[in-house]
Amino acid sequence: MKQALILHGPNLNLLGVREPDIYGTLSLAEINARLLEESQKMDLQLRFHQSNHEGELIDFLHEAASWANGVVFNPAGYTHTSVALRDAVAAIRIPVVEVHLSNVSGREPFRQVSLIAPVCRGVVAGFGWRSYLYALHALADLIAEN
Repeated sequence: MKQALILHGPNLNLLGVREPDIYGTLSLAEINARLLEESQKMDLQLRFHQSNHEGELIDFLHEAASWANGVVFNPAGYTHTSVALRDAVAAIRIPVVEVHLSNVSGREPFRQVSLIAPVCRGVVAGFGWRSYLYALHALADLIAEN
């Protein structure tokens, strides 16, 4: 069975209560449950991690290279600031799909630049929790092609 990491960055543990007009009303646990349900239809095993700490996110990416066939990654606020996360994604050599709940291209100028996107296979943004669902489907297709 193919395996994937769903990696959530900083402040995503506050989903459902943090700015619901931007990020929606579902909690992170509810999003994960929906992804798990969908992954079973795809014969894809998922592991979930969330961290507010850049170094932990890097460690999760490094570890994924030894067991995962791909990653769905929401770097959250680190999207726009972290060269270290960009380098970790580039180093692991498995497909990574960047995901965002909000349409970052339509938000503040500082949110419109991703340091991570250039080393990802693609980006899905602006569809609320469904961004994760669409990213999961894209990743499953990428995994199937390899």
